[in-house]
Amino acid sequence: MLHSRRNFISTLSLAAPAFSFSTFLKTDDGKKLIETLKHRQHPNVNASNLDEDFWAMIKQAYSVSPTILNLNNGGVSPQPRVVQEAVEHYNRLSNEAPSYYMWQIVDKGREPLRNDLARLSGADAEELAINRNSSEALETIIFGLQLQPGDEVVLTKQDYPNMINAWKQREQRDGIVLKWLNFEFPIEDKDQIVQTFENAFTDKTKVVHITHMINWNGQVLPAREIADRAKARGIDVLVDAAHSFVHIDFKIPDLNCDYLGTSLHKWLCAPFGSGLLYIRKEKIASLYPLLAAPNPLEDNIRKFEHLGTRSFAIEQGIAHAVDFHNMIGTERKSARLRYLKDYWTNAVKDLPGVTIGTPAHPAFSGAIALLQMEGKEPGEVSNRLFHDFKIHTVAINWENIHGVRITPNVYTLKSDLDRLIEAITAIAKS
Repeated sequence: MLHSRRNFISTLSLAAPAFSFSTFLKTDDGKKLIETLKHRQHPNVNASNLDEDFWAMIKQAYSVSPTILNLNNGGVSPQPRVVQEAVEHYNRLSNEAPSYYMWQIVDKGREPLRNDLARLSGADAEELAINRNSSEALETIIFGLQLQPGDEVVLTKQDYPNMINAWKQREQRDGIVLKWLNFEFPIEDKDQIVQTFENAFTDKTKVVHITHMINWNGQVLPAREIADRAKARGIDVLVDAAHSFVHIDFKIPDLNCDYLGTSLHKWLCAPFGSGLLYIRKEKIASLYPLLAAPNPLEDNIRKFEHLGTRSFAIEQGIAHAVDFHNMIGTERKSARLRYLKDYWTNAVKDLPGVTIGTPAHPAFSGAIALLQMEGKEPGEVSNRLFHDFKIHTVAINWENIHGVRITPNVYTLKSDLDRLIEAITAIAKS
């Protein structure tokens, strides 16, 4: 499996065996991609941002629609062709003799995959469990924590609904106390955010729930600083990294958290229904698994993987997504995503009635941005973007956040965003 390397050509050569069965890499587009990756190393990520030929080759590695412009990658991202082909390969193999190939062959790839994800995330492999999405990972934590009646949990009204509902269920069943924060985003004042969290901490606070990147508008929270304040008080830190993992450039230990959950089918572009659970090693034994394990209080991270029969093809496809991601690199990807967001937002922000409900500062944002148009409902704008211009976005109406979420990805080109800019301009003038 692929190791993360600074040398781009070495990375490519190491990845090649993993892609050996890929028919895409044997096509003209695939061969062009390999040549492009060889000759455009761009150690300066800013130079890479401006190289549209490079990113055009990346786009050819995907099978995205040539007619519908998909700018809702915040929901779920497409997989590059090599990942699609990997899933098909493992699925066909499994179907030759399911109980043999699934359990005795394909399932044996989980430990190498765990090591791949450890190198990518910076965490210890013995702290990582492979599951199906952020909700499953985070609900494993939420329902597994040994909380008592009266214990307090600090969270925000801008968190993801599944997580909010999970905490509410614990409140109803177990008598814990939820302390809600309610932000008016966008905010570019780190101290304001951190102090708001800290002001909610009391001697009864046991857990703080931090959404690293708010899915509604792309606001990035200073997770490490909040975690440091919490840990100083003996408070456990849970991070929802559904939208930040391999989107912005960080490693899990950088956040100083005890628990983290993320979806790999978002910014890693892994197969649909793939996720990652992180639990700090010393916390594993005391956390109950969501699904029963033979010894629920053992200190083995694998107790969180007792899912029964599931798609091992999807699971093994993750490894190929890691390979593809590493050919680009997190730093290069993160810089490009932020560049794309800045490109279209700077072009429309001064149009009459147009505002951007996402921070402009790079420390507080990534690819996701919220378009707001005075006098127009989010649904109206989103519908016009699709019906008149075939641009797929999503309308957002949540706590203090209203607008159209627009989210490019690595296969999005400046020319695609020029189409978006023209559409927004036309709608604003109407």
